[in-house]
Amino acid sequence: MRLARSAVLLAVFVCAACGLVYELALVALGSYLIGDTVGQASIVLGVMVFAMGIGALAAKPLQHKAAAAFAAIELCLALLGGLSVLGLYAAFAWLDLYGPALIATAFVLGGLIGAEIPLLMVLLQRIREQAAGSAVADLFAADYVGALLGGLAFPFLLMPVFGQLRGALVVGAVNALAGMALVFTLFRRDLGRRSRAALGAASVAVALCLGYAYVVAHDFEVTARQQLYRDPVVHAERSRYQEIVLTRSLPLVSGGVTDLRLFLNGDLQFSSVDEYRYHEALVHPALAGSRANVLVLGAGDGLAVREALRYPDVATVTVVELDPAVVALARSLPDLRALNRGSFDDPRVRLVHTDAFGWLRTAAARYDAVIVDLPDPDETATAKLYSVEFYALLHNVLAPGGRMVVQAGSPYFAPRSFWCIEASIREAGFATSPYHVDVPSFGDWGFVLAVSGGAAPTPAIPAGVPPLRFLDAEVLRAATVFPPDRRRVDVRPSTLLEPRVLEYARAEWRSY
Repeated sequence: MRLARSAVLLAVFVCAACGLVYELALVALGSYLIGDTVGQASIVLGVMVFAMGIGALAAKPLQHKAAAAFAAIELCLALLGGLSVLGLYAAFAWLDLYGPALIATAFVLGGLIGAEIPLLMVLLQRIREQAAGSAVADLFAADYVGALLGGLAFPFLLMPVFGQLRGALVVGAVNALAGMALVFTLFRRDLGRRSRAALGAASVAVALCLGYAYVVAHDFEVTARQQLYRDPVVHAERSRYQEIVLTRSLPLVSGGVTDLRLFLNGDLQFSSVDEYRYHEALVHPALAGSRANVLVLGAGDGLAVREALRYPDVATVTVVELDPAVVALARSLPDLRALNRGSFDDPRVRLVHTDAFGWLRTAAARYDAVIVDLPDPDETATAKLYSVEFYALLHNVLAPGGRMVVQAGSPYFAPRSFWCIEASIREAGFATSPYHVDVPSFGDWGFVLAVSGGAAPTPAIPAGVPPLRFLDAEVLRAATVFPPDRRRVDVRPSTLLEPRVLEYARAEWRSY
């Protein structure tokens, strides 16, 4: 009897772990595809918890056939949970119905998870009747500890080993196996002949569906991903931090010119056709003063580093890039390596793979020029890198008389976000000079040049500048002029506790 109770509690443990993995998989997928981690987590968790209550109530009429009902629910949960990531990815890539599909999926999965506990309670009490409080304590202890296992297994085992699509399928298979093993061993006598036959056939069908999906998952992902990009995908990987995609246009389609584009989590980082406009405008105004020691935050593609290394008097370039996978691609892919001219192999470059915010908190060195080329602040993870606190840390590492430049988004498409970044830099004690240039693949794009106190710096061409394709003194003079539809917007700065730039960026970019 003790062994039987342990088996039921083990099933509770495994089912709880699987249920939490389904929740985390939906949140992670939404953060990759949509970018709004907090919003996605709120929707998924809120809908699933609500549906769990509905599922618990719906399970009450099934208690007289608890074993058969539990087995059927586990098979449905295994199939739908295992296929949930695949189905939502398809809804995003082909149907443009991700939001409704996410809510429906979260509701169904939550309802099925909620129906498990009442039925497992009935099965536990059938083995040996005990006080309700003791039974609930045993059941929920196993449930919560199982949730801990699922929470740890998802980021540290399933994602690295199987990936998102196949990880969900593996968990679905484990879910089905745990449910069927419990019912067909301890509670086999509670099943009629027809129930056993039906559940056996359903188990085979679920196993075949999950197995087939596992086999074709890679081809499905490649096909669905290509649907999201205009040009053929030549490289795709999901690193620990983000999805990295490179596309290359066909010469006949692009007028005989090959266009290599890098996307991180679906956001365009550069186009090889016009990236020189962006990187010349970003880097060279910051190097108009002292530039012996340069700090670059982000820029894992090596293109901003390429521009800084064009000056012989630049002695060191320290690059702080969170994701080593981006740098590895920049160093190994021939087309990208040709574009950045092998900048990471230059002996003057020092690479640091860590979070820029945390690194700045302990940085002791001073830098003559700082180039901040970080992803846009439209995700929770990047919003802190556009806060007053972050710029205050940069203030501490900038040498006296040094210059800092920050890519700040579009003053046309996202004016509140752009001017919020500029206001945050000023709030941290910098004097600022915003400017903007046209980059065809991005549109109008803005930057903020800053110095530590004193008069606002004038964007200028550095002495000894190498030959440039786009930037000159006349372009820079024009870049400091903002027409009436792009002039300063009165907004408050962004802080860690009040990330206004995140709100502005989400609202403004979604409107386009």
